[in-house]
Amino acid sequence: MKVMAQMSMVMNLDKCIGCHTCSVTCKQAWTNRTGTEYVWFNNVETRPGLGYPRTYQDQSTWQGGWVRTKRGKLKLRAGGRFRKLATIFSNPKMPSIHDYYEPWTYEYDMLLSAPQGEHTPVARPKSLLTGDDMNIEWSANWDDDLGGSTETMQDDPILQHMSEHVAEELEQTFMFYLPRICEHCLNPACVASCPSGAMYKRAEDGIVLVDQDQCRGWRMCVTGCPYKKVYFNHKTGKAEKCTMCYPRIEVGLPTVCSETCVGRLRYLGLVLYDADKVSEAAAVENEHDLLESQRSVFLDPNDPAVVEAARAEGIPDDWIEAAQASPIWSLIQKYRVALPLHPEYRTMPMVWYIPPLSPVVDVVGTSGNDAEDPRTLFAAISKLRIPLEYLAGLFTAGDTVPVERTLRRLAAMRSYMRDINLGKEPDESIAEAVGMTGTEVEEMYRLLAIAKYQDRYVIPTAHQEIARELEELSCSLDFEGGPGMGGAGPFGSSSGTPAPVAVENFHALKNRQTADQPSSSGRVNLLNWDGNGSPEGLFPPSDTGGSNPVTDGTAPR
Repeated sequence: MKVMAQMSMVMNLDKCIGCHTCSVTCKQAWTNRTGTEYVWFNNVETRPGLGYPRTYQDQSTWQGGWVRTKRGKLKLRAGGRFRKLATIFSNPKMPSIHDYYEPWTYEYDMLLSAPQGEHTPVARPKSLLTGDDMNIEWSANWDDDLGGSTETMQDDPILQHMSEHVAEELEQTFMFYLPRICEHCLNPACVASCPSGAMYKRAEDGIVLVDQDQCRGWRMCVTGCPYKKVYFNHKTGKAEKCTMCYPRIEVGLPTVCSETCVGRLRYLGLVLYDADKVSEAAAVENEHDLLESQRSVFLDPNDPAVVEAARAEGIPDDWIEAAQASPIWSLIQKYRVALPLHPEYRTMPMVWYIPPLSPVVDVVGTSGNDAEDPRTLFAAISKLRIPLEYLAGLFTAGDTVPVERTLRRLAAMRSYMRDINLGKEPDESIAEAVGMTGTEVEEMYRLLAIAKYQDRYVIPTAHQEIARELEELSCSLDFEGGPGMGGAGPFGSSSGTPAPVAVENFHALKNRQTADQPSSSGRVNLLNWDGNGSPEGLFPPSDTGGSNPVTDGTAPR
């Protein structure tokens, strides 16, 4: 048994309102640079829909992930070493800019400087790639809220495996939002696809990164990733991807998308897993067994034998304690309500999802029945084939049994807690019907519904003894000027020699973000002020000669 730690995320899809705040803040933090105009490390898709890039789930076209051979071994769907060598200069299995979208801006100057005329001036869309006029035909969220679903839904790869009735009734039945980031897989196909060895999985926390010094822009990683979460920067000639905000993680802060999430649907934490079992678990014959085989790789952090083995592998005690308090372990293994995205790709993803109960509840409610009655909900889950089959296509390789079991637990939690909130005696039979106790249902409710900040994000800080290793590792955003800032160099306007990011620098960043006083004297930028303290000049001076609790910073907060 080789114990390793993995930073992981779980998203509760019932809470996602599709506001795209996570996408925008991630864009501003990481990909607001030349060459990344079309890049969205975090995007929110409406399901059913084509996704971003278009039809990325159609692996018969894009050849992402792994397949199992007749000998029971795994091989890359896009081909092995010799296939990659033969196509290294011309890789046809990649989405084009048409499949992503051609980024654009508008000719705003026309609105400001156009001379007076008979007609109102128009700000024409201009391509950010060529600068030419263009027609807008697609974007990263083009099919939001089922927009144009009758035109595009027949191309949804999951719907193509479902009946005609489902497709015809789709827009009248259900929709939900699916936020996506890099899955930081245990068995990443992107890492295995990279000819130059630039993509790697950090040993200390499992985050998958790109070494910009090593990257040669072959783009095999784009093909290998079945989720299409690796992007090519056409200015630098390098691959870039979600970093799980590793500088924030190292100082115990959640990712930007988690921190700014309006619905508070994201959970971050460590899990311990047996690295020796990963290959075997990913190669099970039946795709329907992949969910349980991946769960079998995770180790119980409360098991004394696991704790001892983790210490032997050099995992610090505070990391083990963080794994024991992790919401990820509880949602995946204890309550078993979280499911992986497309386990049939055999990459063993580590961003899991709690499927939405809302489509079922909505249908029950619109039918005139009590949408929180356990008997009605349980019957609806088993008979409402449309969302169940679609959710199974996303999270369990088409097997509806685990999805139904998960939805029944979520429905039981809703019904059980309603009785408590109405002052009634809790009905233990509701919890027993889904294999849980009333105490477990209440604990799951507290985690899913009313969890505090420290319960949702259990992130141990990086240790100083491994700071040197962390500092020397390059990442896709380690350029001069700080993460994501870019610089000048021979390969384009945003390339240059990397400036390693030190763990200590981000400790200082955290201290500055939470300080009571601004880091520099003088005028205060209200956009950056955190509300703590009373910087000089921000409030008017006191009329009296005595102390002012507002201006001297002693007022209670």
